[in-house]
Amino acid sequence: MATETSHTVTRGVQPTNVVKGGLAGIAGALVMGALMIVMNEAVIAVAIPSLYTLAPPPSVPLGMAVHVFHGAMLGLAFAVTVGMLGMDSNGQVVGLGIAWGVLTWVGLAALLMPVWLSAVGSPASPSFPNFAMPSLLWHGVYGLVLGVGYAVAADGN
Repeated sequence: MATETSHTVTRGVQPTNVVKGGLAGIAGALVMGALMIVMNEAVIAVAIPSLYTLAPPPSVPLGMAVHVFHGAMLGLAFAVTVGMLGMDSNGQVVGLGIAWGVLTWVGLAALLMPVWLSAVGSPASPSFPNFAMPSLLWHGVYGLVLGVGYAVAADGN
């Protein structure tokens, strides 16, 4: 009597993995936000809520809420990207997470955010471009937590 086993790898974008990406994005945004509070509270209290004309006055809770929402949305997009690329190695996913953090730093923090803050007349509007090294650290940590969180959560499929 023979026993047959099979292992199927599901590739592509899976709805459950997209949710896991959103949750990993929330975790990354919370860790990143904590670093921002410790290193430069004004970014989270004024600059982030100013994107939507919600500051001044400064508000850390409001800034964190907006920031965590952004992190969740970027986590969803990350999960879709992982699925489209067919990544099945945790190392690849973590590496992509770190690269994702760096790309969000360049595209969103350094290039888009200064323009956006200037357009809404924010008192926290930095110069353009704003390639601030602390921001690179924050976004790199976001990407690391995102990648690890997603890899761990998705590994349980």
